[in-house]
Amino acid sequence: MTEPPRSWRSVLPHLGYELPADRTPDGTDGPMTVGLPLELVRQSVSSREYWPIPEPVAQLYRAWRPAPLWRARRFEAEVGATVPIYAKYEGGNISGSHKFTTALAQAYYYHRAGFRELVTGTGAGQWGSALAAACAAFGMACTVFMVGRSLRDKPYRGSLMRLYGAELHASPSPLTALGRATDERLDNSLAVAIGEAVEYARGDAKRAFCIGSGETYSILHQSLIGLESIDQLAGLGATVDTVVGCVGAGSNFGGVALPFFAAARAGELDVPAALVAAESSASPKLTRGVYAYDHTDATGSGPMEAMYTIGSRYPIPASHSAGLRFHGAAKLISAMRHHGQISATAVGQREALSAGRAFATTELVLPAPESGHALAAAARIASGREPGHNPRHGVLVCVSGHGLLDLPAYDKLLAGLPEDRPADPEALRAATATLPAVSSIEGF
Repeated sequence: MTEPPRSWRSVLPHLGYELPADRTPDGTDGPMTVGLPLELVRQSVSSREYWPIPEPVAQLYRAWRPAPLWRARRFEAEVGATVPIYAKYEGGNISGSHKFTTALAQAYYYHRAGFRELVTGTGAGQWGSALAAACAAFGMACTVFMVGRSLRDKPYRGSLMRLYGAELHASPSPLTALGRATDERLDNSLAVAIGEAVEYARGDAKRAFCIGSGETYSILHQSLIGLESIDQLAGLGATVDTVVGCVGAGSNFGGVALPFFAAARAGELDVPAALVAAESSASPKLTRGVYAYDHTDATGSGPMEAMYTIGSRYPIPASHSAGLRFHGAAKLISAMRHHGQISATAVGQREALSAGRAFATTELVLPAPESGHALAAAARIASGREPGHNPRHGVLVCVSGHGLLDLPAYDKLLAGLPEDRPADPEALRAATATLPAVSSIEGF
């Protein structure tokens, strides 16, 4: 495969149900799409399956796509796998992650809609780096609010954003009312960083808030990961019956996994694949959360979406889960989890970083800590150590980005990390107790 696909593929026509409608903060139903380019709205709700990639975006994709896929034989031997493990690597672009795929598409659509500055929140900095580079490609300004603890741990992420002209703020910041009202010790919240970005974007009609992972259109753009993987596996004469990706909000997992779901529903695959989302045990929305309406940020002013969530106010403990620390999963991923179309497993930071180190020493590619969660889950599954999974053909795992800017996390692994702290049951109950369950409203 020498050229990336010419179209994105939507999974919506294959679900068999409609996604629950968003709810406004006052409890009424209806989409909240202020400032969102119309084409992105269409991509989120239409039953259209294939969406042609605009040529300006396609030209930029060709710099690194199709992304490489290979059989990770040495990693297989290291983890005791009994079936092949295939790795799809998304770290070969300037942002170092899969995020650049949707960042370029979104910057194109926002610029075409007349916006001249994009504002966002970022956890580990992969999305902030991707959006900064994408804005530079389309001549736009970029402002990023990055989780303060991550910025201290990963200062070179900030350097990369500034290199591309972005204005960068550690969150919580004094720039917004939300930041000023937030205890500066609570510097591990992506919900707060996103909330600050939402607030700041409202200050200028030429600014727009832009999000990188949880929206249905961003998952559509990431479908290139899975579409390429299907073709590349066919070129190798290989079959997989399990697909694994890590989950913050869901674009990386959705990108690699959902094209397999669509292809299976369309009768294009001989062997359907189990789709496994690997999340952080510090933010276990899919494994320990509730399916409810919750806010996507900490302001309480944005839409309430149907999601698996641990609560937007849940105090997520410090960990090297990095970009996986978001409190909820995308509404598309959540709905598929609710309907039993995907499964999930939680991985602690020690296991994730150890899997990342094993991949680095065997395959000579250093994964981001987020990707380490997927690699750990893939290792469990391929070696028969994950309950409920017994693959017979092979496992595909998405290595969503490189870890070259995450070396402090690996330093701490080498020095001996403290034990993982599982999410506190009482805090989880308190953070979700008042959230309206989706089933009670939608009959879902």
